[in-house]
Amino acid sequence: MAHLAEYKTEVSYKAKVQSSKRLTPLDSEEIREIILEVHDPNFKCKVDQSFGVIVQHEGPFGNAEHLRFYSVADIPGTNGKFPIITMLVKRCSYVDEFNGERYEGIASNYLCDRKAGDEVVITGPHSLPFVVPDDKSANMILIGMGTGIAPFRAFVKHIYNNVKDRKGKIRLFYGAKSGLELLYLNDKDGDLTNYYDEKTFEAFYALSPRPHWSDPIALDKVIEEKADEIKEMLAYNNCYIYVAGYEKILSKLDTAFSSILGSKRKLECQKS
Repeated sequence: MAHLAEYKTEVSYKAKVQSSKRLTPLDSEEIREIILEVHDPNFKCKVDQSFGVIVQHEGPFGNAEHLRFYSVADIPGTNGKFPIITMLVKRCSYVDEFNGERYEGIASNYLCDRKAGDEVVITGPHSLPFVVPDDKSANMILIGMGTGIAPFRAFVKHIYNNVKDRKGKIRLFYGAKSGLELLYLNDKDGDLTNYYDEKTFEAFYALSPRPHWSDPIALDKVIEEKADEIKEMLAYNNCYIYVAGYEKILSKLDTAFSSILGSKRKLECQKS
C-alpha cells in the first residue's frame, strides 16, 4: 500500500466507470478489466505510467483515505471528449498473521464492486519503475504474473501500433493458474495473440499443473528452457528485463537467471 504523504495527490480527477468486465472464470480468482472515463481533458497518461485510485476509508492510524496504484493495461485514448484509461484489478483479501482474521482488500474490492456509471477518484499520472526504451534496437524481456500483464500489454500494443521500424526483440513470459487465466493470451480475450505475426515478438506461458491447488506456477522453468536465446539477448548492453506481478517470484527468477548465466550472483532488476 502506498502512503498519501509520499506522493503529490493535491490534484485529483473524477472518473466514471465506463465498463467493468470479469476476465477470469467464476471458479477462480476474480480479475476484472475496468475502463475509466476521466472527466478532465487535461489528464494525460502514457503507457509507461501508472495512476492512483483514492478510496475514502478510515484506517487504524487515523488516515481517512487509502491510495492504490495501477498500471495502464491498454494504450490510453479518448472518446472524443474525455481521456479513457484501462486497468486490471484482482479482488484481494489477506489473513492477519497475528489474529488469524481474514480482511478484504480495500481498493481492490471497492473497484471490483463498481458498476458502469459509478464515479471513482484518481490521481497522477505517476512514473513506473520501467519505461518503453527509445532505442528501437533494444531487446525487452517482459516477465509477468497475474495482473502483472497490464503494463506489458500496453507496451506491446503501443510498440507495434505506434513505433515504426522497431528491430529489437520482445519476449513475454507470463504465468497463470489455468489457460483461461492467461489474460489477453487465451481464446476469450487473446488480443496479444494478434502480435504473433510480428517477427520480433514471442510469448511463452506457464500454467499450474493443478490450478485448484496451491501448486506453484513454474514460470522459471519456462524461462530456463529459452536459455540460449535469453543469453544471446543479454549479450547486448541495450537489453531490458522488466518484472511485474507477485514479489515472491523474484527468488525463482534469481535462480533461473543465475542458471542461465552460469553465475551465483542474484538478478538485479526493477520490479513493479
